[in-house]
Amino acid sequence: MILPNPKDAIHKAWLYRLLTAIYDDAELSTVLYFKGGTCAAMLGYLDRFSVDLDFDFIGEESEIKNVRKKLEKVFSELGLEIKDQSKNVPQYFLKYPSKDSKRNTIKIDITMPPPKANKYEPKQFIEIDRIIMCQTIETSFANKLVALIDRYEKNGSIAGRDVYDIHYFFSQGLRYNADVIVERRKKSVSEFFQELTIFIEKNIIETIINQDLNTLLSPEKFQRVRKNLKKETLMFLRDELERIKLR
Repeated sequence: MILPNPKDAIHKAWLYRLLTAIYDDAELSTVLYFKGGTCAAMLGYLDRFSVDLDFDFIGEESEIKNVRKKLEKVFSELGLEIKDQSKNVPQYFLKYPSKDSKRNTIKIDITMPPPKANKYEPKQFIEIDRIIMCQTIETSFANKLVALIDRYEKNGSIAGRDVYDIHYFFSQGLRYNADVIVERRKKSVSEFFQELTIFIEKNIIETIINQDLNTLLSPEKFQRVRKNLKKETLMFLRDELERIKLR
């Protein structure tokens, strides 16, 4: 995973320590499937830094209490402090000791239940020498497409990194799992892309692009992509709409 700022080395180290410990647990490794920006970045699907850990819970609801217990044991053994957590869903904000870095918190999000259309595969994570079940890139791309609007509908926020990731996946010629979009948005893929195009046109402004993306890319790369990010993302979406119409 690319490290744009040397000061974030400690954060990257803690991400890897935590991920390794989770997948060294026999039970956690069978019910927590890795996903999200950090997963994609570690597999080389994204060329940016990522700061959180996201998982899909693949198990029975009755198991979640024990999963929480095991996770909290992992946190304690690593010396991580639970700064905050959700009572409704498995979500944690973990604080690690840090002197020189402004970052000192890792957020863990666990989706339960995940979309039925999600697909998974085992992948080798070379940097931590583990084989982990994770979302396929097509599933990851589809969930990222939906995340831009979904995040806004749930908490009123928009993440510049979502726009960047959509742009990057399209620019690499990657494809998406259409069934995930249909399941999550309850509409056709064509209707969704029309909705997403309008949403980006209306809501994505320079402040949104700058707010978190500037800490996840090197200064040179950030300056290179920021001016054309919205325009090119809209171009990719309109091209995809045309492809859908021609099928």
